[in-house]
Amino acid sequence: MSLALAISPTVMARATIAHHSKSFALASRLLGSRVRDQTAIVYTWCRRADDAVDEGDAVEDVLLRLHSELGAAYRGEACDPVLAAFGRVARAREIPIEYPCELLAGMAMDVHGTTYHTVDDVIGYAWRVAGVVGLMMTHVFGCADEVAMVHAAQLGIAMQLTNICRDVAEDWQRGRLYLPDDLLAPHGAANLAAELGRPLPVAAHAAIAATTRDLLGLADRYYRASARGIPLLPRRAALAVRAARDIYAAIGGRIARADYAVTAGRAVVSTSTKLALVAGAVTRTLFHRPRRYRIPTRTLELADVSL
Repeated sequence: MSLALAISPTVMARATIAHHSKSFALASRLLGSRVRDQTAIVYTWCRRADDAVDEGDAVEDVLLRLHSELGAAYRGEACDPVLAAFGRVARAREIPIEYPCELLAGMAMDVHGTTYHTVDDVIGYAWRVAGVVGLMMTHVFGCADEVAMVHAAQLGIAMQLTNICRDVAEDWQRGRLYLPDDLLAPHGAANLAAELGRPLPVAAHAAIAATTRDLLGLADRYYRASARGIPLLPRRAALAVRAARDIYAAIGGRIARADYAVTAGRAVVSTSTKLALVAGAVTRTLFHRPRRYRIPTRTLELADVSL
């Protein structure tokens, strides 16, 4: 028996989230054991799909395979332990297949070299790669309140906008630009995407900084909107989501303190700051009213979560 088969999917999932996202791993520790494990399994499937697209050569074949594997997981026919575990969670928590399909569509936007002309284009991408993940989490958490579902998707969008602002230089090196033309152009960097494949133009640094500031301002609006959904979650979920939200929002604060400079390096929140934010989340959740666990029955679309 191979080592991969000998290790349980749950152990593998916990290791995956711990390796790839210290912030999410820390927040997930605040969940109950069942929900924590299911959260890690969903995260691991998302990570696995993202890695397959980024590392694969024949990307169209990879995308077809991922869709095929997803269907097998939902039918209970997956042989791979991780896929089988994701399928069990998806069926048990009644996660609509439309959500992971949207995630794969977002990954396809990456490999097809999508150009983002407008802020709405970027929001559409953020919805696909992160907003639907928030919605999958409402199923894992057992939160059927439709208002809370909307705010969960908004939080995912806010986090992805933060990722975009944090990773401008790194994404450029990979041949990707998520900052939209309609924000770049007023700052003097119209059609910047045409320069992809070359070194990031020094002349565009100021425009990129100003655009990053604008996009983080939009992320803040989504963060503020998402906060209204936290009291509607079950208590342990509310605690974990509040901690994750505050930690991710703090990344934007670090970017701002570096004057939004593309050359400032990857913005990181220190462990001590993360622990302080978790402590603050605990304090604000002390008097949280318990909510009854119910699986959502409605499938939301992007139009449902607009600000």
